[in-house]
Amino acid sequence: MQKPNLIFIVADDLGFADLGCYGGRDAAFGPVSPVLDRLAAHGLKLTQGYANSPVCSPTRFAMITGRYQYRLRGAAEEPINSRSKGSTTLGLPPEHPTLPSLLQGAGYRTALIGKWHLGYPPAFGPLQSGYEEFFGPMSGGVDYFSHHSSAGHHDLYLGEQSHTEEGYLTDLLSQRAVDYVNRMATQDTPFLLSLHYTAPHWPWETRDDQALSEEVKSNLFHLHGGNIHQYRRMIHHMDEGIGWLVEALRANGQLDNTLIVFTSDNGGERFSDNWPLVGGKMDLTEGGIRVPWIAHWPAVIAPGRESTQQCLTMDWTATLLDAAGVAAHPDYPLDGVSLLPVLRAPGQEFARPVHFRMNHRGQRALRDGDWKYLRVDGHDYLFNIPADERERANVGGRQPARLAELRAAWEAWNATMPAIPEDATVSLGYSVKDMPQR
Repeated sequence: MQKPNLIFIVADDLGFADLGCYGGRDAAFGPVSPVLDRLAAHGLKLTQGYANSPVCSPTRFAMITGRYQYRLRGAAEEPINSRSKGSTTLGLPPEHPTLPSLLQGAGYRTALIGKWHLGYPPAFGPLQSGYEEFFGPMSGGVDYFSHHSSAGHHDLYLGEQSHTEEGYLTDLLSQRAVDYVNRMATQDTPFLLSLHYTAPHWPWETRDDQALSEEVKSNLFHLHGGNIHQYRRMIHHMDEGIGWLVEALRANGQLDNTLIVFTSDNGGERFSDNWPLVGGKMDLTEGGIRVPWIAHWPAVIAPGRESTQQCLTMDWTATLLDAAGVAAHPDYPLDGVSLLPVLRAPGQEFARPVHFRMNHRGQRALRDGDWKYLRVDGHDYLFNIPADERERANVGGRQPARLAELRAAWEAWNATMPAIPEDATVSLGYSVKDMPQR
């Protein structure tokens, strides 16, 4: 069988139930995510899948390396912020093997269209870590029209050069992705396209909100504005662009043998729908880490499938490498576990304990089967997730032995990871002084 093309699509701060196929309600304009809903209906939807972290850049370290992010110093930042510009330590080391570098070594063409957020040039950058092409922002968040970062710097690049191009960023990324697959259709080699949207990350701007660009330029967190209607329209713009990409693949005869994976880098932010989960970005409660996972590959995945397989972002990195028949570098073994058997066989699932830790609020978590051990602000909890997805019924007091067992398992795993550096930073864009919490 010909090696598959690989497309890894990542939304930014998308909530678990923001998509129609995950229970999201229609907006006033109609379905929010009809394209992604169709991909799920004709592929595989996972309901118990996780991001490696509840904040963006740590997840992205795991996604590009296939390894726990805790192994790299830059990923200890929660998240990398613009103050790290010029740093030679807070980023992805160019010598570290990556998903694109491993695939490139096996004959794949590689491109990143969208958000990088793994350290700033000249020490770091996509072209130094396995991507042949890059178009997008280097930082964590940019204005959709001016393409300026939170620090006020122009942040849109073509390759390693600053690039000026008018347009709504979500559409620019979608159009570039379509152009890429059209160009690759004339090549006789498979490709990896990483399509990393900034949508629906703040600022809250739809295609019709260019006037807001001037208003929010001094604070892209956009704390005074936004609403669920703009937010859902932003998701719809992204979904529409994914539709353009799917149609280009179909027109080029590439769709059947292209594995498309869609997810979010972490749980939802202030306007997202995480039902039935609680918490969001920066939290190790389910709303901060449980995210949509959709896989579409007509040549391999039977349509209309749903799975409760537990997984992490880095497992999909391992899956893409496995699908391409590419091994990890022997000096950098993967922590991710390939899900290819799950894609191929209906009903196939396996035990997959998933571990987390955060400097922020001293959080830790372990999901193992039905059970979840959680620590927040020094308090330990035990939840049966299928019975209590909202994590409201702490059964640790009734099942102290199980709580102790999971705590010990987390401690044993943590002992295999580097400690959190004392100088690691936590960057919060807002707090309870800006908006009330539960």
